[in-house]
Amino acid sequence: MTIERSPLTSIYLATIWHQREVAEILAELNTSVVSGLSSVGIRENIAKYGRNTLPEAQPRSRLIVFLGYFWSIPVALLALAAVLSLATGSQVDAAVIMGVVVINAVLGYVTESRSERIILSLKNLVSPSTLVIRNGQEITIDSEMVIVGDILILKPGSYVAADVRLIKSDRLTVDESALTGESVPVLKNTQLLTDKSIPLAERHNMAYRGTYVTGGQGLGVVVAVGQQTEMGKVQALVSETAIPQTPLSQQLDRTGEQLVLLSSTVCLVVLGLGVLRGYRFLEMLKTAIALAVAAVPEGLPTVATITLALGINRMRQQKVLVRRLDAIETLGSVQTICLDKTGTLTDNQMSVAVINTPRDTIALEELPLSSNRDLLQLIEVAVLCNESKVNKNSQGEITIEGSPTEKALMQMAISAGLDIPTLLTLYPLIETYHRANQRNYMATVHQLDGTRKLMAVKGSPLEVLELCKYKLDEQPILLSEADKQAIALSNQQMTSDALRVLGMAYKEIDSTEEINLDNFVWLGLTGMVNPIRPGVKELIAEFHRAGIDTVMITGDQENTAQAIAKQLNLSRRMSSEFGVRNSCRGASVAAKALLCVLRRRGVAPEFGIVGNRKIDDINVFARVTPADKLKIVRAFQTEGKIVAMTGDGINDAPALKAAEVGIAMGKTGTDVAREVADIVLENDNLATAITAVSQGRTIYNNIKKALHFLLATNLSEIMVMVAANLLGIGQPLNAIQLLWLNLVTDIFPGLALGLEAPEPDVLNVPPRPSNAAIVDIRDFQRLGIEASVISLFTLLAYGYGIANYGISNHASTIAFMSLVTAQLLHTFCCRSERPFWQVRLQPNHYLTIALGISLGLQFVCLLVPSLGSLLKIVTVNSLDFIIIAIAAFLPLLINEVTKKIDF
Repeated sequence: MTIERSPLTSIYLATIWHQREVAEILAELNTSVVSGLSSVGIRENIAKYGRNTLPEAQPRSRLIVFLGYFWSIPVALLALAAVLSLATGSQVDAAVIMGVVVINAVLGYVTESRSERIILSLKNLVSPSTLVIRNGQEITIDSEMVIVGDILILKPGSYVAADVRLIKSDRLTVDESALTGESVPVLKNTQLLTDKSIPLAERHNMAYRGTYVTGGQGLGVVVAVGQQTEMGKVQALVSETAIPQTPLSQQLDRTGEQLVLLSSTVCLVVLGLGVLRGYRFLEMLKTAIALAVAAVPEGLPTVATITLALGINRMRQQKVLVRRLDAIETLGSVQTICLDKTGTLTDNQMSVAVINTPRDTIALEELPLSSNRDLLQLIEVAVLCNESKVNKNSQGEITIEGSPTEKALMQMAISAGLDIPTLLTLYPLIETYHRANQRNYMATVHQLDGTRKLMAVKGSPLEVLELCKYKLDEQPILLSEADKQAIALSNQQMTSDALRVLGMAYKEIDSTEEINLDNFVWLGLTGMVNPIRPGVKELIAEFHRAGIDTVMITGDQENTAQAIAKQLNLSRRMSSEFGVRNSCRGASVAAKALLCVLRRRGVAPEFGIVGNRKIDDINVFARVTPADKLKIVRAFQTEGKIVAMTGDGINDAPALKAAEVGIAMGKTGTDVAREVADIVLENDNLATAITAVSQGRTIYNNIKKALHFLLATNLSEIMVMVAANLLGIGQPLNAIQLLWLNLVTDIFPGLALGLEAPEPDVLNVPPRPSNAAIVDIRDFQRLGIEASVISLFTLLAYGYGIANYGISNHASTIAFMSLVTAQLLHTFCCRSERPFWQVRLQPNHYLTIALGISLGLQFVCLLVPSLGSLLKIVTVNSLDFIIIAIAAFLPLLINEVTKKIDF
């Protein structure tokens, strides 16, 4: 079977610049290493290749955001109810209903607009400058003015403005973490690469837009600008990625469809029964329409919007910025969270973790150790063989400038209490031998005294070891083969723990002696790690407690990712001490993850398999590209998972947009990542994500509680009217009373339920299934029981009224007051699925206020003649009040008791 390649996959076909000779490229682009582009070449290349600009990610139109709040089935039902009210002459009712809809839209719009403004304020608006050669001169231009054929001069700290093929490289190292996820700066060279499919992170003769030079220097010819760069391709991938519909909106739409069917059925049944009983058609049509409107929970959109808006405001106080209202609720539904490693789980900076000397292994936290001479000599060599600069300001604060590896060594010396300026003064630098091809170590020569020099070496452990003849044991002694094997084994053990290991050595020579890189004294190994962010391990445990699977997706090496995963106990299903269940790496990751999706669509026979494992079984994806990340997220989604994705780099952007919830870092994150994310952690504190999960689950639970209340009370009204028609005992409620119930007395209690505090075990239960309805069969059964109890006692109170006053406004008033009071008290029943004596809930002062307002409005109807006349209610006596109270309180008690009964 032939599978047609989509534009999405073809955009990531590997370019061939890394396979082409520099001279060939320079000739094709009409440029020169010495003089760069000429004025004519500049004009021609601009016309041919375009400018170095990327289209700005446009924020959502304000009008689209506002109109979006009118585009849902519940809101459409309210609009229909307003139209029906107008058709039957109830202009006031129509105005009130549409007022509710507009208020809902305004609240949502204001909240989302405020979040959008804050997120946009984090954007880096500085356009970096770039040093280029043009017309034989070095000039500084704005990065957006760089064009294909320009010769870029790369120095430490400079921003790589476009994709370049390297021409010269002198110890050039580039931080590519934002694009590839590689945690350690990459040492670049100019050697031709022959493998067409070599991963982006391993194209060492290329440098890419959006990365930074951390050390050394070099020259590169620009081969791609704007949207043709790797960064531009990522942005194109982002634009092609659709935002998935949130679970809450899907479930509310499904509930709305059910309510359409229910309201239509009720309208027809009541109209038919009324006509059969001999009531006037127009009167029954108004009542039937009012009852159909009663089946629609008018307060639900407002309850949902206000609950989400207040949740966003609470998260904003904790430096969590939420772009879309429903994103915070969706986070509470997440079943799998995909975590980028570099800059998210780790600090994206190196630190020394372990030091191994010939006689000991020392953890960094054991420093300072002034009595350990072996250790002190190793640290001194690490400082001397180092190009970092240590600065101290007037306040005594120390800053270190240099590559992450060398900064980590300097920080080690500071932690050991070493006086770095004094040491550098005692041993002035004479000469430096930098790392080079086929020589993965650095050596420096220092003046020891008037007649002797000191040579310090650091670099690849096994290569440095080959230079050594002695080891330090009080005095230098000969290294045996057994010693070398032991050192090699220590190096292997440290690298298996994902440590970046350097070997250290030194020797002393006469000032007149010729410098040779041999006969050094072995000092030991330093193991550096990209440290895990504080609190991340505890956060992973919190995710597991909440039933959320954690998956690492990174462009870094597999052994590094595996080691981090072991430290974090990344798999919640694994019982081993390391907690890593499985990993997947290599260039085939994308194809394998995509295969999962294709199998689901029937293109391949099996689904969900990576190799011979299910994708659910894999906790670590290493050495992946931005397109791979997107496909992996989609593979989880195709398995039916609700997925969150965290990240900070350009390479994370497509997956951030495709996930149901994209979470970006606010401080260290790139503009591209923040622009597509649903949630931005302003202070980069990933620990706040679990707070957001708790908030999201609480919001969902509270919306469900409010919906339960609204449906139960609305259903009780329908039951009362249908039963009265079947029994032939008149109309307990008129059309205006039904609308009063829904628009005045239901909304305030519903809002109060939406503001319930989190239940104690909100993070101890697994996330709900993605296909779970917000109101399922069991909920409908419970709703039916509760509504039936309320309806029964309302009808009994109405029967009492008929027995004493006949079918009259007096009897209708008793039924009306009984039903309203019972519905208001029913809010207490909706606070929890468990009886009140089995759960300790926090006080809800909003509910107290809401019930006070609603009951106050209800009894005002009895005191204000004009309002009583509008609702057609009359004054009642003391015995009537007792009957109303009994008919209101008994349903609450019965419904609480029956919660324990499994129907």
